[in-house]
Amino acid sequence: MIKRILIIDDEIIFRKLFTRALEDTPYKVDTAESGEKGFELLKKLKYDLIFLDLYMPGISGIDVLREIRKTDEEVPIHIVSAFYKEFLEEINLATRDGLKFEITHKSITLNQIVSIAKETLEGGKVLHKINKDMVSV
Repeated sequence: MIKRILIIDDEIIFRKLFTRALEDTPYKVDTAESGEKGFELLKKLKYDLIFLDLYMPGISGIDVLREIRKTDEEVPIHIVSAFYKEFLEEINLATRDGLKFEITHKSITLNQIVSIAKETLEGGKVLHKINKDMVSV
């Protein structure tokens, strides 16, 4: 069975970066340019991994995370953002609320994207932490 990855990011350059990184993997990749578009795709398809931006017009990544967790507590969500400091309070609250996710800086490389996908989808890793190099909880 083909594993599906959803990338939700308002910046086309990052959607292309993730798509390029994952093009030679066995995974099916879909992209959404907003939280709203991401929700539309999530209504139609089941995803095995979601890469999510925090800072987007309209619905923020934290709000998207909360909505996804209302219907799916287990899908791995990996937040990738350059604006984590601006969302520190919301990130800490989401952690205290028991929401599962990982977070890393948007300076992520192509190899890191592939490694995260493979480790998550093939390694059976359950995401439930924040990269301590990024934020202090």
